[in-house]
Amino acid sequence: MDNFLAQEFGKSQNYTDIPNRLFKEYNVKKGLRNDDGTGVRVGLTRVSDVVGYKLDENGVKQNAPGELYYRGYKLTDIVNANFDAKDGFEEVMFLLLFGFLPNKRELDQFTSIFHQLYALPDEFLEMNMLRMPSQNLMNRLQHAVLTLYSYDDDADNTDVYPTLLKGMQLCAKLPAIAVYAYQTKMHYFNHESLIIHYPRSDYSIAENILYMLREDRKFTRKEAALMDTMLMIHADHGGGNNSTFTNVVVSSTGTDLYSAVAASIGSLKGPKHGGANVRVAQMMDAIIQEIGYTEDDGKIRDIVNRILDKDFYDKTGLIYGFGHAVYTITDPRAELLRDTCRVVAEEKGRMKEYEFYVRFEKIARKTVEERKGHPISNNVDFYSGFAYDMLGVPRDLFTPLFVCARSVGWVAHNIENKLYDGRIMRPATKFVGETLDYVPIRDR
Repeated sequence: MDNFLAQEFGKSQNYTDIPNRLFKEYNVKKGLRNDDGTGVRVGLTRVSDVVGYKLDENGVKQNAPGELYYRGYKLTDIVNANFDAKDGFEEVMFLLLFGFLPNKRELDQFTSIFHQLYALPDEFLEMNMLRMPSQNLMNRLQHAVLTLYSYDDDADNTDVYPTLLKGMQLCAKLPAIAVYAYQTKMHYFNHESLIIHYPRSDYSIAENILYMLREDRKFTRKEAALMDTMLMIHADHGGGNNSTFTNVVVSSTGTDLYSAVAASIGSLKGPKHGGANVRVAQMMDAIIQEIGYTEDDGKIRDIVNRILDKDFYDKTGLIYGFGHAVYTITDPRAELLRDTCRVVAEEKGRMKEYEFYVRFEKIARKTVEERKGHPISNNVDFYSGFAYDMLGVPRDLFTPLFVCARSVGWVAHNIENKLYDGRIMRPATKFVGETLDYVPIRDR
């Protein structure tokens, strides 16, 4: 069967190919991108803004330091103001969902309500997770989210306020689902001891992730602050990122929130989106194995050139963790994470590793600019793997924890689209094939 299908598929290329010249002829943007790399605008939003370049008076793209805004506030300011707080992510959630910064009473009340939503439905863990482990945690998260639909007596209600309540429920439960999916996988496939800690309502999301993940349930204040920072910087990234766009497209059909979130998780799973953090970690493993935590800039430059020359690691010529679809000079999330990682590296005695990452970043950016003639920024994925590693987070959980953070952004954009648009999203495509007369099978 495989041979036949492969043969027929090979023949099909003669009928299905779309030459590159046709995209220019019909002014169709590949991947919804303009020729200068800017994205094709497909909507309006007040939730967040990603700024990586400016347009001059002639409409020409000019590189600029990156900025990320949540509801008009700089992410940098939000994170820096909340580094010593244990619930900075909860404040970000409030801001994204309601559109304004809460006062202390409002934040305390919201946090109290939200933390009461941590618990999974009765028997959900036993019936839907312990009995059905998965090798891939992202697929497991999708399944769990869709299963929660069955526990909702009003699951198909897509009105705005019910969507907010359902979204808060999902955001509150996803950390436990992610950690339990990992523990179940380790128990079933790796024959390790099964460790289940139930979330504590007096703990923040960041604290609970560390509490549920670790066998001894212990963590330091600085570790919780780093996890909180990771959640804050991943909470949203504009309406144009693939998983958020997916959420809005799917929900625009009028389907339930659980289906829309499951679709977003499927999008985030991809290595070109949320899965990129694992690629970076694997690449850095290979680099460190090759040259160690060297302080020799020449050795680092040589390995960077080898990667660019497709002579090292996966031989794609790509330096993972560098370059971004929007940011041109700096990624503000990477800048924040670099600074926060230093605090925890000092506490854990891992400054040698940290300094190697910083040195590698500097040399890689300079080398790429010299070779390609334009600046390149590292992106959030470059430091996120190192941050997670210092927190003892296994790689299987890198992208699921991204889901835990980004879910609030998905819900915020979902609600906004219901409020201000409400139409089904249906991009047009141009048919460029031939029109043919049907031939009966006996005459073929």
